[in-house]
Amino acid sequence: MADIAKDQLQNVDESVDKEEEDVVEEEHANGEVKKKKKKKKKKKGKTEANENCNGLEEGVENLTIQGENQEDATDGAAASSSNPKKKKKKKKGSVKTQTDPPTIPIREIFKDNQYPIGEIQDYPIPNDVTWGKNRFTSEEKKTLELVDSEIYNDLRHAAEVHRQTRQYMQKFIKPGLSMIKICEELEETARRLIVENKLEAGLAFPTGVSINNCAAHYTPNAGDPTVLTYDDVMKVDFGTHIGGRIIDSAFTVAFNPKYDNLLKAVKDATNTGVKEAGIDVRLCDVGAAIQEVMESYELELNGKTYPIKSIRNLNGHSISHYRVHAGKTVPIVKRGEATRMEEGEFYAIETFGSTGKGQVHDDMECSHYMKNFDIGHVPLRLSKSKQLLNIINENFGTLAFCRRWLDRLGQTKYLMALKNLCDAGVVDPYPPLCDIKGSYTAQYEHTIILRPTCKEVVSRGDDY
Repeated sequence: MADIAKDQLQNVDESVDKEEEDVVEEEHANGEVKKKKKKKKKKKGKTEANENCNGLEEGVENLTIQGENQEDATDGAAASSSNPKKKKKKKKGSVKTQTDPPTIPIREIFKDNQYPIGEIQDYPIPNDVTWGKNRFTSEEKKTLELVDSEIYNDLRHAAEVHRQTRQYMQKFIKPGLSMIKICEELEETARRLIVENKLEAGLAFPTGVSINNCAAHYTPNAGDPTVLTYDDVMKVDFGTHIGGRIIDSAFTVAFNPKYDNLLKAVKDATNTGVKEAGIDVRLCDVGAAIQEVMESYELELNGKTYPIKSIRNLNGHSISHYRVHAGKTVPIVKRGEATRMEEGEFYAIETFGSTGKGQVHDDMECSHYMKNFDIGHVPLRLSKSKQLLNIINENFGTLAFCRRWLDRLGQTKYLMALKNLCDAGVVDPYPPLCDIKGSYTAQYEHTIILRPTCKEVVSRGDDY
């Protein structure tokens, strides 16, 4: 192709030289005016040849560059007509990188709409090492994955939003910040990155920022004055979704290094649960493995040693379309169902460790609510209840929400209507879950896909 372009350039030069001879013959009569025109013609001819040559090279380069859209290719061609070096710089700069703090929607960074694949793990099948390999290479299993490829990609999109949001928040969260400030910063960041659009994309449930003995389901209501301190242990649990495909993932923040062993125990237990999970694996076996790892740790506080216990009435769970708790539970202690995990299922593997009794109870003011997934039509007498239910259906559907989110939508004086919906069984309240006062709890969580060929830890990141 380069030889063809050179021939084209030589032909153009010959035609330009001929034009030059004609112009020189008229110079005595017209002076410098014709000289200027001569230069313009020569420049024009050479530019056309350069464009032809560079255009051929441009076509080859575009075949090898993934994620370049038509606009980027046009920009690159324009730059190449004057200076190939500028063309390369333009192409390099055309791939967007995230800002700090993050503001660019994830879909604008991955313009090919193919999002990062999570961590791939083999399935745990003792006494049959070929089982996993056969799945990984099976054409039948690969075909099954092609059928669900769009679902996987939506989930990976939500996972990338989660990763970038939480990595920013890990730098943002500091002692002295109010719980409301922390939640609002996290939620606004996630909304920007996912381009929130009611039920099509957004947050899958309220941001949990449960502190110390409170293990789960606490997010501040309006006017809550709680402030994070240096000695607090805070669980940050939030979810994202694209089209109802949910990422449920959590981590724990502790500034005082005296809690390090507690966090280490829970992270190790969660990773163990992820490793043990798989097709045909019994849920009770996953729970037993988690408890064994969790309770091998202990924590020393103020000269006293505390065994770290798995919180026995908290579990992981299966996830389905627009349903964060889809019916199957993944225990974090030895007891539990002998039900088996199945191919194609999605799970949130989450573990909770505690220095207290290892059992939680309802406590404090409720902030989390979720419409009952299985509820049919329920006649409502209060017009305010009907209006509030319409708002819930339009913005959250069967995904969880909180009172702050209703405030954000402009709802006022809705507490009586919300109570009425709860009393009618249309909406379920989820109050904070706490161990005994004075104890400390921690949480880590990942979302996994039991793909036909392998296990994908889709929410895995460099942080945890």
